[in-house]
Amino acid sequence: MRRYFIAGVFIFAAAEGLAGQAQPPRTAPQALTAAKYVGSRACQTCHADIYARWQKTPMANVVRDPREHPDAIIPDLATNTVNKFTRDDVALVYGSIWKQRYFTKIGDDYYPQAAQWDVMNHVWRPYFVANGTDWWATLYPPDNMKRPTSATCDGCHSVNFSIQDHTVTEWNVGCERCHGPGSEHVARPTRANIFNAARQDYVHANDTCIQCHSQGRPLSNPIEGKYYDWPVGFHVGLNLADYWQLEEHKLGETSFTHFPDGTAHKNRMQGNDFVQSVMYRRGVTCFSCHDVHGTANYAQLRRPANLICLTCHGPGQPNGPRTATIEEHTHHKAGTPGSECVDCHMPQIQTTVANINVHAHTFEFITPAMTDEYKIPNACTTCHTDKTTAWATEALRRWPERSPWRLE
Repeated sequence: MRRYFIAGVFIFAAAEGLAGQAQPPRTAPQALTAAKYVGSRACQTCHADIYARWQKTPMANVVRDPREHPDAIIPDLATNTVNKFTRDDVALVYGSIWKQRYFTKIGDDYYPQAAQWDVMNHVWRPYFVANGTDWWATLYPPDNMKRPTSATCDGCHSVNFSIQDHTVTEWNVGCERCHGPGSEHVARPTRANIFNAARQDYVHANDTCIQCHSQGRPLSNPIEGKYYDWPVGFHVGLNLADYWQLEEHKLGETSFTHFPDGTAHKNRMQGNDFVQSVMYRRGVTCFSCHDVHGTANYAQLRRPANLICLTCHGPGQPNGPRTATIEEHTHHKAGTPGSECVDCHMPQIQTTVANINVHAHTFEFITPAMTDEYKIPNACTTCHTDKTTAWATEALRRWPERSPWRLE
């Protein structure tokens, strides 16, 4: 199986030579080791603007208590005919963009209800992780009320989650999830006593995001009798690879996580995709494009998507594309579907719920020929639904700048 990558790259400070080197055991900086978690509100005094923007992001609102936030539950629960439950059954609400799930508290743990709300399609759907759709499914009873979210969800949707007593410093992706415990920094603010991904090598910088935006499993499982689906014991400043292994994939095979070429086909796998890319190997980071503190753009992008891409890719630039204009590269008029870089290099082929997909992050162009051979959706016929892959391949052959060696 041949894998193709787009030729253009961002040039950042991280050296390419680091890409193939094993990371030595790493201990957290002494300031982080001594520090305690204090919660995001402790950051507000000095970082008021950032805090105000972050408060409005999905990161800050993925988990909500409906008693504190009466508007947290989006649908009318009375319309639920899939699996009935009441507002009193809902201790926490998870999600608000694509899907919304509802957690019931039993003891000191939470359990997901068997119905979820499809936010985009405005319809109730069943929620149950069936065998073959996640690695841990067979290791828990086939009953949502026996599958605790402490093992499957909570470590990534909180700060400082304790697997012993299930306490958290705060729910949601707070400041210290990405910057480490902040008590020392709050007491004596210096760069030396807080973790900042922007000052790390590209591996540890990206691992700040990959710790949760990836499909994998802990190196040691079970842990205290439970099978965890998040990197127990890891926090920023350590080596993620010492705690977490990305889901394995054998080229040519379709699995519950991957298409045959290794591209992810389910959500929350941006990290699995990204580490395969040329972008990653050249030192690009997640926050080269995204600002999780909050922006006015889709997906917290720093700028509109095309403007980000065209910062380093464009006519006359060594990173390509190698055409006089962008339109000559895309063969689509500016401002129309197919003219955006992400339309072809980040197709929406990764399922989050039902027919709602999110963008791939390998930055590869998936050819129509790959659809024929490996059943991977391609951007051409995903958009031109009335056309065949043969039509799309023939169209690409007529593009004068397109190499005939890159059509399969």
